[in-house]
Amino acid sequence: MEEGGEHASLLVKDDASCHGDESQNLLEAKQGSQLKSKHSNWRAPALILGLECLESMAFNGIATNLVVYIRSVLHGGIASSASTVSLWFGTSFFVPILGAAIADTYLGNYKTILISLIMYLLGMVLITVATFMPSTSVLCDTSSSCLSSDGTQNLIFFVALYLTAVGCGGVRSALLPFGADQFNNEHSLDIKRRRIFFSLFYICVIFGVITSGTIIVWVQENVSWAIGYGIATTCIGLALIGFLVGTPIFRQHEPCGSPVKSIFKVIVATFRNMSLEVPDDGSLLYEVRSNHTQRMKLAHSDDFRFLDKAAVISDLSLAYGNHRSSWSLCTVTEVEELKILIRLLPIWVTGIFFGAAISQMHTTFIQQGTVMNTKIGSLTIPPASLYSFEVICVTLWVLVVNKVIVPATRMYFANGAELTQLQRIGIGRFLMIFAMAMAALLETKRLQSVREAEPLSIAWQLPQYFIIAGAECFAVITQLEFFHGQAPDSMKSMLTAFALLTTALGNYLSSAIITFIAGVTAVWQSPGWIPDDLNRGHLDYYYWCFAALSLANFVVYLYFASKYKLKKVVIS
Repeated sequence: MEEGGEHASLLVKDDASCHGDESQNLLEAKQGSQLKSKHSNWRAPALILGLECLESMAFNGIATNLVVYIRSVLHGGIASSASTVSLWFGTSFFVPILGAAIADTYLGNYKTILISLIMYLLGMVLITVATFMPSTSVLCDTSSSCLSSDGTQNLIFFVALYLTAVGCGGVRSALLPFGADQFNNEHSLDIKRRRIFFSLFYICVIFGVITSGTIIVWVQENVSWAIGYGIATTCIGLALIGFLVGTPIFRQHEPCGSPVKSIFKVIVATFRNMSLEVPDDGSLLYEVRSNHTQRMKLAHSDDFRFLDKAAVISDLSLAYGNHRSSWSLCTVTEVEELKILIRLLPIWVTGIFFGAAISQMHTTFIQQGTVMNTKIGSLTIPPASLYSFEVICVTLWVLVVNKVIVPATRMYFANGAELTQLQRIGIGRFLMIFAMAMAALLETKRLQSVREAEPLSIAWQLPQYFIIAGAECFAVITQLEFFHGQAPDSMKSMLTAFALLTTALGNYLSSAIITFIAGVTAVWQSPGWIPDDLNRGHLDYYYWCFAALSLANFVVYLYFASKYKLKKVVIS
């Protein structure tokens, strides 16, 4: 076997995330000894990075300008278009947690990616076909009402859209961990390479966003929507071909079983042992002890003590014999894994409200831009292209944080400490307040410019995109890092998907909020805050509502972050 040339026919079980007995672990170690003595090369990871570039281009080729397409071609209203896009975005980020569960339990990452890519391609082809169908009425403008478009076109488009969301979510849930699987956890060089891989993966996502936000969006608005979507379809087709071609060099892992089962075991054992008393000394609770190998375990914590009933030993012979039922007696580590999830829950919920605010970039920010002067000099700037500017700003913020802010905090704190992950997430929550306030102030200024017959330049939107980029840098990226770091080894994939779920639920919440506000304010006073003609509405009031919501969310986050207890790992 060549160095690093592991073949796909060799299936490896990941001991870090699978729970097995001692003899099984020794057998797997013996079978995988050749793998552990070799480090991997970059062929498979490089191919996966290329696939992510293509997938990101395809997804953002749809997502970046979707609200404009629904409004101008399918003739949706302002509020309904934004709500529709938010629901679709939410679905594409909700599916990964289901995909992660299926991959971990049944299919494995490879099969999950393959099936998802096929669904992805089918959806993209149908979307492209739908865009070739002629619309039954003229394009919308900001001063006239819109007629509904052809029902067949709408049906094909939206069925294809959600088929694409499911396929995209499946790829999103499995491609990153599949790339990490290509490196050998037992080799120090591979550990360093894997860190580099994670950074390059994020850069590939950015590359796809920038490319789609400039080239594909320009083609859609200036040449043809069908050709623009056709380019995105070609990208995902090439990704599927590349994935199949790379099959012989991919290193695959067997599915280990869902960690969700461990959570339910603790809950069931807690109720079964409800009558038992929890000892004051945590060392008396049940934990697996081995004299042969060192194992990483979670230290016992004093909060949520009612869950400790699951680890109370009522019969020593059963606890340390061969007939222990894991549904009536769990280890301290298993109990602490559930406690970690409970501690993370409030942090996670504030991420949903943060996600609702950040989703305005894909909806109302673009709609705000469509009623502004889109010319900067001699160039016409599609409003959706400003999302590419935001992504570039995220990269700049990352550099500033790592090269300026982090060193500055080390100098400021006497002990050389730096900002904690929770502090960085808090900064992101705080910046979102300013981003929403800036959007509200800009909309007030824009409405004034309409009354004065002097359209405001779209360049005025750049500051709010810049601030949102800072919020994303501090909150979104750090939240993924925080959830991954706090997760037990057996739950890292699940909790990473759990962190992504905040984006899905945030988009759903945004859809509900904009639908509610548009409906209620239209009843109060026609045409309401968010009419089809934004020049007759008050989108600024809508943004002020989000600024207030972001402020309340920040205060709630501060409370729970101050109470949060980091996990403690012990080796025994």
